[in-house]
This record gives sequence, C-alpha cells and structure tokens, in this order.
Amino acid sequence: MSIIDRSAPTPWIASIFLQTYSIFLQVQSALQKRRARQRVLASLCVLSDRELVDIGATRAEIDHVVSRQSIQGPCRSTPRHFGDALVILLLANLFSLIYVDRTEAQCSAQDVLRRQLVVKVDPPAPRSEIPISSAADVSVWKTIRIGTFTDTSSLRRAMSAIGCGVGNSADEILARPAFTLSRKNADVELVTVSVAELGFQGEASLRAIYLRAQELGFALAPPEIAPQLRLQYLDQPIGEFLIIGMEPIATWAGEAVVLTVANGGAGLILIGQDGREDAHISAVSRFVFVRPDTSVAPEAEAMLR
Repeated sequence: MSIIDRSAPTPWIASIFLQTYSIFLQVQSALQKRRARQRVLASLCVLSDRELVDIGATRAEIDHVVSRQSIQGPCRSTPRHFGDALVILLLANLFSLIYVDRTEAQCSAQDVLRRQLVVKVDPPAPRSEIPISSAADVSVWKTIRIGTFTDTSSLRRAMSAIGCGVGNSADEILARPAFTLSRKNADVELVTVSVAELGFQGEASLRAIYLRAQELGFALAPPEIAPQLRLQYLDQPIGEFLIIGMEPIATWAGEAVVLTVANGGAGLILIGQDGREDAHISAVSRFVFVRPDTSVAPEAEAMLR
C-alpha cells in the first residue's frame, strides 16, 4: 500500500498558486497606476478651454475620460467557485489593464499632452512679485542659441528625439509662414518676469502686458525662441509654464496664438496659448522676454512696433 503525503502540495497546485500570486501582484500594480491616472485625468477640469482645445479635447469629454467603468464579474456564493471566480476576475482586470497600458504606450500626442498638462495645479514656489522699474533691474535668466536649424522639419525632429510633446495649435504654428528661423547663429539673452512684476494685480490683457514690457525696456522674442528654449531648457522644474513674449501668430482658422514652454510633470512640452490682444493673463503667470542689448534686439524691437 502506498502512502500519500498529503502535507505537501502537488505540483499543479503550487503552479496555480504561483501564477495567481503573480497575477495578483501585476493587478495590484496596474490598479495603482489606474488610480493615479484617474486622479491626473480628473485635474483636466482645471485647464482653460484654450488648453483643452490644444490637446484635442473639449470640456464635455472630461467626464467620459475620467469615468472609466470597472469590470465586475458575476457573484458566486459557494466556496467551490470562489477560487475560480477570483482567478477569472483577476485575469479580466489584468487583461483590461494590460490593454489600457498598451494603448497608452501607443498613445497619440494628444494623450501625452493630457498627462503633461494636468500637473499645472502644483506650480513651483513663487518668486518675489515686487514690481520692477526697468529692464536693467532684471538679471539675465538664460542664454540660448538660435539659428541652429535650417528648416522647421529638422527642428521638429530634434524635439521628437528628446520626447518633447507639441500641442495641436503649437504644432500648427510651427508650420505657418509667419514662423521663421534665423539664418545665422546668435546667442540670445532671456529674462523671465511675472505679470505682477510688470506692475499688474489680479490679471491683465496681453496687449497691456506687452506695452508695459516695452516701456520697461524689454523686447519681444522671435518665434524661434519658443522651440529653441524647449530644446535647451531640459531641466525645467515640474509645474512651470513660461509664456513666450512673442508676436502672436495666427492659425489656419485665424486664431491668434503665442507659445508656452512647460513641464507639466510627465515630460517637456510646447503648447499654444490664447494670443488675442484682450486675452486675460493671471498676475502669477511668467513671461520670457529678450534683453534689448542682445544680437537679435533690432529684430525683436521691430516686433513691438
């Protein structure tokens, strides 16, 4: 008579246990990612209509994106089917989440930008907002080089190579005739100032901001500054959105747009922002202008006229 050691699990039981445990760990990790994605997607509500349009979404679509229904399997009460139901439920969730992750891995630029923009609610620590009296009082923030690309196609490839996201309207602006590249290399000194530092409280129109900047001695930036800054500002802190003080460029539909260099938390991005003269900008927003004594000052000053 053979003696069966019932204390040791049979190989197939051990195998099922290991597979189930592995699936559980994967599902747990995937669920954490899903919850994180849902929290981030919920932050879409804080975006302006302009930013939502730039990432290819509308405010009416936010609930659909955030309210993703969970998978629920049939309820079984008997102990015999409980283990099977658990395994099936785990597998169903796992396959669903794997599908979501694979879809995200192949997502469009709009999906990438959606994740990048939503972290805007956590900006860097604010600087002093004491109004300045002259451009001479502001130190050079960064010096970048322009004229390093012969055409916009090579410029786009350079941004794509570093994984830089480009919004819909920003991408359109790069293709417009008004977007030009410098024919020669030049170093440009840039400064950053907030709307409050320009002397405004609450908010101000884009036209008023530009006029005040001109009075203080700042110059508008050539359009090339925006993508060049995106390429040369790889250590931008999370949550920082810098509006480029540039002459607005019209889209094919005639909408005036200025470019913004940002890091929303999921990568480096270049997006478009409302460039109408009467567009209202918050006092905490920061602009990038050109120092008037740089090599491109004449070109930039001509934009102010």
